[in-house]
Amino acid sequence: MSPLTPFIWILLISPLLIIAYFKTEKTNFKYLALFILYFLADMSLQYYGKELLPLDSFGLKFNWSGKTLSFALSLIVLFSVSKEERIKIGFTSRTNSKSALKLGLLVFIGFTLFDIVFKLIIFPKGGAFDFETFAFQATMPGLTEEIALRGISLWLLNKAFVPKWNYRGVQLGWSFVIITILFGVSHGAVLDQNFHLKFDVITIVYLTLISSFSVGVLRCFSGNLMYSILGHNTINLINALIRIL
Repeated sequence: MSPLTPFIWILLISPLLIIAYFKTEKTNFKYLALFILYFLADMSLQYYGKELLPLDSFGLKFNWSGKTLSFALSLIVLFSVSKEERIKIGFTSRTNSKSALKLGLLVFIGFTLFDIVFKLIIFPKGGAFDFETFAFQATMPGLTEEIALRGISLWLLNKAFVPKWNYRGVQLGWSFVIITILFGVSHGAVLDQNFHLKFDVITIVYLTLISSFSVGVLRCFSGNLMYSILGHNTINLINALIRIL
């Protein structure tokens, strides 16, 4: 993957940013710029992670270095803002109302059950158990991606484009749409080292409509990143488990 790939992701979601601008009464460009800078910084740390924090001597095949640096950057941001802002980010022990939390859990469980059935049909089976795979999928993707995307990035975009939709007391807006689609795009569009864009529409659409949407609903309706972190890692573990059946 080319280090320019994250710029392509931003470019691909730019139509949504433009729509959000026209649909929002007053856009705060400072926070929009901070979102782009933070996202690109986070992606750069993950890309250059093995050079900045070499863990090759441990024989690890996953990008533990990049994810660790991503988590460190997130912590710097989290503890540079007030407690009130951390609550808005979802870095809190609080949750929304029981009814909102219940709705978020039901949506997540329903979409995940569909996801399991679908992947049981299409995923290749018979792989070997690998401890590192399960250890990584049970921890790092959900921890880092949820804090970075549905935590800090969502928070920054909520400040750029103030949410105006209210459902059962939960504020939603264009930021939710942008982050949901960005997650799918970042898993299905890659610019390789030869500057060829590989665009997997099926992956983008499926991840956006199933995994990203359901985890996003869980995050917003719970009001707490811990739920989306656990949900994200649960999906990843299920994927790994299905492959060794």
